[in-house]
Amino acid sequence: MRQPDPTPAPRPLRADAARNRAKLLAAATEVFGERGLDAPLEEIARRAGVSIGTLYNHFPTREAFWDAIFPERMATLERIIDSALAAPDPWDGFVGYLEGLFALQAEDHGLNDALAQRFRAAGEVEQACHRGFRRAELIIQRARDSGQLRPDFEPEDLVTLIWAMSQVIRESMTTAPDTWRRCLAFFLDGLRAGAAHPIAVPPLTPGQLSEVMRAR
Repeated sequence: MRQPDPTPAPRPLRADAARNRAKLLAAATEVFGERGLDAPLEEIARRAGVSIGTLYNHFPTREAFWDAIFPERMATLERIIDSALAAPDPWDGFVGYLEGLFALQAEDHGLNDALAQRFRAAGEVEQACHRGFRRAELIIQRARDSGQLRPDFEPEDLVTLIWAMSQVIRESMTTAPDTWRRCLAFFLDGLRAGAAHPIAVPPLTPGQLSEVMRAR
């Protein structure tokens, strides 16, 4: 005899509750995109036209908003990674990945904060970031194996590059939103194998990287 499922399915939202949730998600997407992940939740409630109590009923934590909003944006990043790995020329794939990644960050303050890990992510956002980083390692390896990317560029160096570019994006987004493209062009010239020279300072170790991330 089949045993009943001990975990009942969640009850569907009432029509008014579903509308409020949709309005909150739309408002949060706008507010986080404009002001970053530390934007006040009161502004989200105001823009959605609901009380702060209604906001907390639907999204009890700030992270709950992130988990609801960012999977779609992270799916766009997955498509950029797919395109980079499928590129016939590994260097073009590497460049296309960086350009696509930073273009996404430049479009959205909140996503810029999330990918730079300016705030401690959890749940779906954290898992998506880890998946993306693992696949980015393949993009880096292809470009190195082709002889076009300098051989001492490590995945941990990608993280520090993201930190640097996220700050450029954050500071210039409203004044000169394409500044990051000029900055990236300088970085890319320095990453070409033909321009490489020995660097005395090694990349961060995985342990050091984890320590830095905890401090952030």
